Amino acid sequence: MAITTHFQGRFEVEFKYRLADRAAFLRALAALGPEVMVEADHEQDCYFDTADGALAREGKSLVIRTMHGAGIRLWIVKGPGPDRCEAVNISDADKAASMVCTLGYRPVLTIDKRRSIYFLGPFHVTLDSLAGLGDFAELAIMTDDEAALPAHRAQLQTLAARLGLTPDMLETRSYRTLCEQLASL
Repeated sequence: MAITTHFQGRFEVEFKYRLADRAAFLRALAALGPEVMVEADHEQDCYFDTADGALAREGKSLVIRTMHGAGIRLWIVKGPGPDRCEAVNISDADKAASMVCTLGYRPVLTIDKRRSIYFLGPFHVTLDSLAGLGDFAELAIMTDDEAALPAHRAQLQTLAARLGLTPDMLETRSYRTLCEQLASL
């Protein structure tokens, strides 16, 4: 599957796991022979919302992502609901942010992370490190076929087991929520 098709679709099935042993996860992943898209890239996600937090209340996220090493810039909208996700490539993240602000949104949070992205067949696997939060693995697939979501969930759970990821490692909170909770401590 081509890299460009890995991130296309209106829906995303994703499971995030908190890693206690990053090296063990990398060994398990390497044993499956993944295709490498990018390793240890610096990513910056800028979240936007209204002054009263309307998007967050509705379970939606508006994000402009800059992948510095890969030179990729994305406009991402997630929600409502856990499976709804769309992204589009943009050429100028600063201009896009300005346009979003002109529409009445404002930056509410910026998250920096180190991200590696791998492909295993139709699935993408990300390995993230966030300062203060730790290391995470995300297993995901994007699709336009809403009927395929249950099958994709089962396939990703099987993949998780092959990678040594267990249900007790599952992290259901978004990075945004985790960062906001950390900041409130």
